[in-house]
Amino acid sequence: MRTRKIGLTLFAGLAFVVAACSGGSTPSPSPAASPSPAASEAASPSPSAEPSAAYTPLKVGVVTDVGQLEDKSFNQSSNEGALEAATTTGGSHDVIVTAQVSDYAQNIATFVDQGFDVIVTVGFLIGSDTLAAAKANPDIFFVGVDQGICVDAAGNNDTTFTCAGDAAALVPNYQGVLFAEQQPGYLAGIIAASLSKSGTIGAVGGTNVPAVVRYWRGYENGATSVNPDIKVLYQEANPDPAKGFNDPATGKSIAQQFIGQGADVLFQVAGLTGQGVLEAACDANIYGIGVDVDQTQTLPTLAKCIVTSAEKKLKNAVTTAVLSVGDNTFKAGNVVYDASSDPPGIGLSPFYGFTPDVVTPEIESKVVDAFRQMKEGTLDACKPVACTVTGQ
Repeated sequence: MRTRKIGLTLFAGLAFVVAACSGGSTPSPSPAASPSPAASEAASPSPSAEPSAAYTPLKVGVVTDVGQLEDKSFNQSSNEGALEAATTTGGSHDVIVTAQVSDYAQNIATFVDQGFDVIVTVGFLIGSDTLAAAKANPDIFFVGVDQGICVDAAGNNDTTFTCAGDAAALVPNYQGVLFAEQQPGYLAGIIAASLSKSGTIGAVGGTNVPAVVRYWRGYENGATSVNPDIKVLYQEANPDPAKGFNDPATGKSIAQQFIGQGADVLFQVAGLTGQGVLEAACDANIYGIGVDVDQTQTLPTLAKCIVTSAEKKLKNAVTTAVLSVGDNTFKAGNVVYDASSDPPGIGLSPFYGFTPDVVTPEIESKVVDAFRQMKEGTLDACKPVACTVTGQ
């Protein structure tokens, strides 16, 4: 609780907000909670009313991943970060919502042709098209969310993942923004295993991309750290990302199957598809865990069963990357946000009304301890099970 000393010290690093309100043994509607002072300091600021003279005004374009802009998760938060940065510099902002993977290159080209200063592209799958555009347009800055830049000695996309080339030197106008998703996944796994009474929990992924795999493998490892015998069910919605992340009906169907197999905590790692997962959890009166952002806030009608969300600070990271162009501190190559970042680049969302009766002080202590070890580098969330994408 906020009145506890541990909540003001260790939880500041986690960017947790623990509400001083009662919960129950079963999910119930959670009132809004005021953030602790420490957590507020780590939050991203609202767009400035007046542009800052410290920045060059920037024309910022965003090309989303396939799906919807208002996905209550990945696309939405990345776009909000770009908008905030453009507003802060006194520049302008636009966004193109990608309908199909085949549209990536053309959508990027649209902003190139219109003379944008910074182009933010969202998602692992758009990475190769972003690299090609960055090499062809050295005067434009590119920020790739969830894109690990891997090039050969000539600066070409390396599909063997040897990554022999120095990306920062060979493509100095391109930053890959990465997150250690396994870390918030691990913390979510601790919560899931601690709350499960059946000994079976589940996770539903969108499709087989690195961020999804890191999330759910971390979740599995975190869960087994609490209960070595726990059963972790996992299934991806669709190998086609256009469908895998944008199909709530399929997400709900998979979740219902897991519930039928005894799962009593479900983690969604599937964007808009995951909304169906959380709906199924609420319908069954079990616990759900959101992803990427605080989904108690983005999906308030489902707040009654969302015990927490595994977050990566997308908005903050994108805002930081774009603003670095405006003040000439841009860093090319891969930039990784994790527990050791300042402020932390990952964490769990507030527990709201689920503490202290559901998420007990003992459970909180397990999470705080794991986060501390991650920050110190003594806990690898990709062990004992490696966070490896199938086919790589």
